[in-house]
Amino acid sequence: MAVIFLFSCCFFPNFFLALRWALYHTRALGMDQLHAIYVAAKPASEPLPGSKQPLPALHHPHYHVQPPSLSPIRLQQEMFHPLVAGGIVFPGLFLLAKNSLKRLPWLQWDEADAVIISARAVSSIQAVMASTAGYIVFSSCQHVIDDQHWLTSAYTEFAVPYFIYDIYAMFLCHWHKYRVKGHEAAGPRSLRTVTRAFLHKEFLMVLHHLCMVLVCFPLSVVWRQGKGDFFLGCMLMAELSTPFVSLGKVLILYKRQHTLLHKVNGLLMLVTFFCCRILLFPYMYRAYGRHAGLPLHRVPLALPPAYNLGAALLLAPQLYWFGLICRGAVRLFRPAPPTDPALRNGHGPGGRALD
Repeated sequence: MAVIFLFSCCFFPNFFLALRWALYHTRALGMDQLHAIYVAAKPASEPLPGSKQPLPALHHPHYHVQPPSLSPIRLQQEMFHPLVAGGIVFPGLFLLAKNSLKRLPWLQWDEADAVIISARAVSSIQAVMASTAGYIVFSSCQHVIDDQHWLTSAYTEFAVPYFIYDIYAMFLCHWHKYRVKGHEAAGPRSLRTVTRAFLHKEFLMVLHHLCMVLVCFPLSVVWRQGKGDFFLGCMLMAELSTPFVSLGKVLILYKRQHTLLHKVNGLLMLVTFFCCRILLFPYMYRAYGRHAGLPLHRVPLALPPAYNLGAALLLAPQLYWFGLICRGAVRLFRPAPPTDPALRNGHGPGGRALD
């Protein structure tokens, strides 16, 4: 388990940084050529559409003049490739991890352990990839509205299959947790009964995943029109707390909640969740306020109501989950109550047996 988490935390950030370096240089050449064609096709004094300023020079390979819109067929092709890649990568990682944990001679875990650990490991890998992509995007976008980065749309499309896969992975984990706890001794339960119990327990998480696929993804691809990559990068950074959440759940499941590792992981989870999922929203409002020249308290009044409603709907489950994390932290670090001597071994003070 530790090897899998260490691999996910070390390999994928380096992979994305290397990919960013390679695409930085190859994309720079292509954008320079596009900029030259654009300039040659227009008079030198003609301003950009919607602007009174002359055409600016290309100052960064990631910030580019909007090319002509793609045809519907080309747009479908551009979206299809990341979607297919995500549909292969995440289930493939899950199957690879599960089979490795079951078949490697020095591990040979059973099915339940392999499924639960593999699902948590894939969630952590996706979280490291998303937060790394988010950091690259928001640190590269100097203009919070107009600057664009290729990772924004690419990773958004790549991550959509993950949310669909993760619903199924959570159901498998629920099924195997039920078996680990020995509930099957009470008699077999139908798939419908187990599914109903799963939806009752994980309703908020399932609803969150469905909203990511059915609401947030269409809005980010169609409604944004290439604007606000900075804010989408910030939202991807919210996944930074997921590896700590996953590790904490695994440690609790296997009765390791009193170890030092669990306490350190709990502190890291509390800090990262608060910074990346709660303080994230005031930070984005502040960033827009600096862009618009507004103080923080006036930003919500300057935005359309739909923007504030969307932020509130996204923030609400984060506050609920953060409350649960705080309750767990209080139980974790609160000293255990001393044992009543009258109840020790069924005898009272002086060894007198209790009735």
